[in-house]
Amino acid sequence: MSLGYAEKLSFIEDVGNVGMAEFFDPSHVFQEKVERLAGMIQKSKHMVVFTGAGISTSCGIPDFRGPKGIWTLQRQGKALPEASLPFHRATPSTTHMALVEFEKAGILKFLISQNVDGLHLRSGIPREKLSELHGDSFMEQCPSCGAEYVRDFEIETIGLKETTRRCSKAGCGAKLRDTVLDWEDALPPKEMDPAAKHCKMADLVLCLGTSLQITPACNLPLKCLKGGGKIVIVNLQKTPKDKKASLVIHGRVDEVMTGVMGMLNMRIPPFIRIDLFQIIITQALSLDKKYVNWTLRIASVHGKQAPLPFIKSVEVSFTESLSMKAAVLYDQPLHLKRRTARSTKHLDVFLTLQFSTGCKCTHADLKIPVDFEIPTDSLKEEKDSIIEKLKERAVREACCGQTAVVERRGILVPKSEVIVHAIITNIIEYGDSLEASSLSNGLLKRRNEGLIDSGICWKRTKGRKRTSRHRRY
Repeated sequence: MSLGYAEKLSFIEDVGNVGMAEFFDPSHVFQEKVERLAGMIQKSKHMVVFTGAGISTSCGIPDFRGPKGIWTLQRQGKALPEASLPFHRATPSTTHMALVEFEKAGILKFLISQNVDGLHLRSGIPREKLSELHGDSFMEQCPSCGAEYVRDFEIETIGLKETTRRCSKAGCGAKLRDTVLDWEDALPPKEMDPAAKHCKMADLVLCLGTSLQITPACNLPLKCLKGGGKIVIVNLQKTPKDKKASLVIHGRVDEVMTGVMGMLNMRIPPFIRIDLFQIIITQALSLDKKYVNWTLRIASVHGKQAPLPFIKSVEVSFTESLSMKAAVLYDQPLHLKRRTARSTKHLDVFLTLQFSTGCKCTHADLKIPVDFEIPTDSLKEEKDSIIEKLKERAVREACCGQTAVVERRGILVPKSEVIVHAIITNIIEYGDSLEASSLSNGLLKRRNEGLIDSGICWKRTKGRKRTSRHRRY
């Protein structure tokens, strides 16, 4: 189990209302409200979306205050359900991907999230159009130069503490910090200021899956009212801001967004997850200069000692004519040492990457040619272009496991070649939203009823009191 967010929060006595009852609008009322929301979105010139934990429950990530929320079960003294997937393999929901399509179409101008699951960034929302008020469990930040690093593994700490890594920006090298707030941490101006600015500019603020309980975050949507903007709330529970809203929909956000997308004649795009890793081949002559001693490493792009959470094991074999011993690598960091005669000018290394739980396919095969010549020029392709082509190929072939080289460079000391690969590890299709105009509340099942391992294992400590500086969902 990972050292998850809820486990790492400081203890406070009062987390607000929990165990809140859920309400579902009758089918005909729900349908009318979804149609009305679609019309409001169509007319909007500056729509802002404000999200909470409710948009991630269908991803398998539990909320906090609902009937089966983390804090509800904790207060009742009940055990939390077993997680079906690790936190870092959570995939975006229908709602996440609908918002991506809204942003690409120019409808969504800004997104404000109280979630720390990192799914908005992972889904494809541009960082400059996103405020993550409470931080991101997969992001580190440099306190010196402000550089941000999005990781494929969960950051070990919360509370803006130093981590074990340093800034890689030239001339900096400062120790990085996590970005997730603890109870006593104030909301960062870097996130709050643009959020407040866009709420003031908004003619529509759409609140999705949030109880709107805790200040100051819950007051952000109200800033649109002074300029004549409207608030729409989609949530299963009642909220303190319902009376301020022009429209309140009691229903699952995925069902609402599927219906809205269908009425607007828009498709929900697939989610394609790409992970990166690097293959490092380091070589040196033996003391008698008759052999080449070399080491093969399969490593994270975030550092040689960083975990590769999507790889369970690697099977390694070689050109058959060389009679070299094959191996299976289980323990990270993944590396293998071998020796070849100096007269060997070329060999092929064959890798089978066995993927961990949560990946859509079980494995991927790679062939790595080794000629023991270190390139003098770095080959750094246009990364975004390569990744887009890789995504297009994955959609076209309707499968994952495809790879592409995005960078290749040589290092003179120690004599090494580094090859960075991108690999498709997940493809999620969300169905046809264009057939959803007859949607009625409760007809769609949640895409995933399992729970993600967000490391939730409450360990209470005494003596901490609640602050009002910010809070959760």
